[in-house]
Amino acid sequence: MESVMNRIRNLDAYPKINDDFSSRTISGGVITIVSSVFMFLLFFAELRLYIQSVTETKLVVDTSRGERLRIHVFDIVFPALPCTILSVDAMDISGEEHLDIKHDIFKKRLDANGNGIESRQDGIGAPKIEKPLQKHGGRLEHNETYCGSCFGAESSDEECCNSCEDVREAYRKKGWALSDPDLIDQCKREGFLQRIKDEDGEGCNIYGFLDVNKVAGNFHFAPGKSFQQANVHVHDLVTFHKDSFNISHKINRLAFGDHIPGVVNPLDGVHWTQKAPSGMYEYFLKVVPSVYTDVKGHNIQSNQFSVTEHFKGAEVGYLKTLPGVFFFYELSPIKVTFTEEHVSFLHFLTNVCAIIGGVFTVSGILDSFIYHGQRAIRKKIEIGKLN
Repeated sequence: MESVMNRIRNLDAYPKINDDFSSRTISGGVITIVSSVFMFLLFFAELRLYIQSVTETKLVVDTSRGERLRIHVFDIVFPALPCTILSVDAMDISGEEHLDIKHDIFKKRLDANGNGIESRQDGIGAPKIEKPLQKHGGRLEHNETYCGSCFGAESSDEECCNSCEDVREAYRKKGWALSDPDLIDQCKREGFLQRIKDEDGEGCNIYGFLDVNKVAGNFHFAPGKSFQQANVHVHDLVTFHKDSFNISHKINRLAFGDHIPGVVNPLDGVHWTQKAPSGMYEYFLKVVPSVYTDVKGHNIQSNQFSVTEHFKGAEVGYLKTLPGVFFFYELSPIKVTFTEEHVSFLHFLTNVCAIIGGVFTVSGILDSFIYHGQRAIRKKIEIGKLN
């Protein structure tokens, strides 16, 4: 048994130095204190990195097909455009069009100071007509079902226009402009022009959601109801009897999907003030699909985007460009993946061992250098060679 212990003792790679061969110095004590403090600081820094998660970023080719692009949140303030005349359209290169969108769109009327007056979902809240004009030209008789005239814009004999909005929609489908709403019985009785006059000088906060094809396209906010005329997208602006429209705006928020931690949308909080009489303000967006995976494995499918801006003015007396705010977007073929993960325990242990060993080695070298330097200087003083 004793021979076995002796053999193990002979394998000791860390021979101990007897106290007779060691020397304690002030410089050694100072170096020990400093190196200990430094070692603890590095240890806690490494521990903090181990506790916190790190995010790994990768670029991959986006192979998704047939998906939809959700413009998750838009919240835009137009301080000089009334809600009554403001509309939202969306179209893409596949030919799909959504004109005068009302689903999931909300409008809040703002006074001249920017304070809210009324908030309602778009398309809801139009006043009802009492004793409306019938399709045959007379008034509504007893027990007669109302079917209002579309004033020549009917696509069939059975079509009815029971409100001013129905007439405007029928005109839009025909590609006609509604030049004088007061000539339309429904619009006159609903007070369409009077509402426009009442809201003159007001602003509008428009917000909501859009769901479009995942292809290049645009969505825009512009005055008037849009329609197609000779394959050209135009808006009915004659109704409002105005030569120019102030499209100054502030973007409170614009996002193409759910929020990704640490990502800031470049258009949030952007404000632009119009100085020219009229024109079109354009945003060109490069949308990059992004996937964020947290430490628990939960995925967030979203998009990031970059943006450039351009203002296209209109000549006085000739409205060459459609007044409005346009967002042109195109999709990047590259997808960004963010993966949140913790540092492995073995990696943490390796770094801690490296810290301890490294600090001990450097402090030992420094202590040896100072100790032998002091001895050399002291020896020279003793023999009188150091002046």
